[in-house]
Amino acid sequence: MYFTTASTGKPRLPYYITILCLACVLILVGNGASLIGNLSSLRGANTLQSQTSRVGDRLQYLNVLVMDAESSLRGYFLSGSDAYLGPWRTASAEIDPALAELDTLLADNPSQRRNLGQLRALIHRRMSLMNQSVEVYRQGGLHDIVKIAETGDTKSVMDEIRLLVVIMAQEQNELLAARAAAFYRDYQNAVLIGVGINVVAILVLGLFYRLVRRSYFTRVATEQALQAANDNLESMVAQRTEQLSVLSRHLISVAEVEKAKLARELHDEMGANLTAISMDINTVSARLAASDPQCGAMLERARAALVDTVELKRRIIEDLRPSMLDHLGLSAALHSYCAQFKAVSGVHCEALVDGEVDVADPMQSIAVFRIVQESLNNIGKYAQARNVVVHLAREDDALFLEVSDDGIGIPVDAASKARSHGLLGMRERALLLGGSLKVQRGPGQVGTCVSATIPLTQLAGGVAGAPSVPHPAAGGHIPSSPPCSTHPHTLPDLDGQLP
Repeated sequence: MYFTTASTGKPRLPYYITILCLACVLILVGNGASLIGNLSSLRGANTLQSQTSRVGDRLQYLNVLVMDAESSLRGYFLSGSDAYLGPWRTASAEIDPALAELDTLLADNPSQRRNLGQLRALIHRRMSLMNQSVEVYRQGGLHDIVKIAETGDTKSVMDEIRLLVVIMAQEQNELLAARAAAFYRDYQNAVLIGVGINVVAILVLGLFYRLVRRSYFTRVATEQALQAANDNLESMVAQRTEQLSVLSRHLISVAEVEKAKLARELHDEMGANLTAISMDINTVSARLAASDPQCGAMLERARAALVDTVELKRRIIEDLRPSMLDHLGLSAALHSYCAQFKAVSGVHCEALVDGEVDVADPMQSIAVFRIVQESLNNIGKYAQARNVVVHLAREDDALFLEVSDDGIGIPVDAASKARSHGLLGMRERALLLGGSLKVQRGPGQVGTCVSATIPLTQLAGGVAGAPSVPHPAAGGHIPSSPPCSTHPHTLPDLDGQLP
């Protein structure tokens, strides 16, 4: 499986989605325009209806004014009382404003304006006749009024006025009916257009739903594939990490066994050979001391070199496998090594051992010893400490080790460095026996504290001194913790000072 982080360019939206979006916008704009047109048509219809009602009211009002004026004049002619002239005076004052209002209402209708002109002329003519009649009555009396009435002109003018009022009202109603029919047709067309727009909108929404649904399932499938790939990668990483961890612990175990085996061989075979050589050199040297002093001196130098070789052999054996650990136990080995570290480095080192710790088997003892050895080695190289405390205690079925100092402390990023071999080795030694190891700053953020826990339970299927790897915990994984170290380093050559 290959991955790339190279940029593939700015992603673009598919064209069909853009087209659908534009179609939705156009549909919405068309629907809005249709609604605005319907609203305008409705407003026009309402205005026309109001105008028609107003025109009808004004026409009836003019007719009533003229008729009331005529009736009031009859009462005046018969009684001679000016009290009957009130309607006539009202008509004279109200006719012109009513005609002006009708002229405004019918400004957009040429036919009605022509009718209005005729109506105005007739009304003015009738009002003029009424005015003349009043003057005639005041000068000649009722007899002259009767003569004027006999001419019949008054009745014909009133008939024309009433007929013209009816005609104008009828034309206004016909115009309203025509406008209403046009509005109804426009409304039907708008409804059909709206239904069409809704149908198209539903189709577009259906297409969007299909696109969203397909996109959703595609995204879910992609997420599932990525999740499966991530799970596979995590599983592979965990498996490889566990394999490397087990291999590391196995190599540590094998290395300890090989060191012990080599130490025994050096101690037994090489020690026996060097002892035999020393005995032979001593015998020959004693015989040649008097007869050949020069050869005796050479043998003395050879014997001294042999003694150095024996000392070198002892240091190598102690470095491979501390003999005190096997013969006197873990407690004595720790006290001895701390004293040796103090003598060599000048750092005050105190070993505190609580409880019966010598019950640990050889693999557990050597693991604790190596952790202490590596910790003191790091302290001597980097910590710049003046005091070190090595505390080993047994509680129930476990050994608890703590190595603390008052030095400069471990760097914050030291535990995350890839080449932290020293502390990584200590961690793997603890994990090899089913334990744990933690490296952190000391109390009050002063110095460094290395804490390890080693269980004393007998390893399943193991024997004392034989390499073994702990069984995985529940879930099939060997417990582990992040690797930590300070700087790449090697063990100090301090075994030459061991007794």
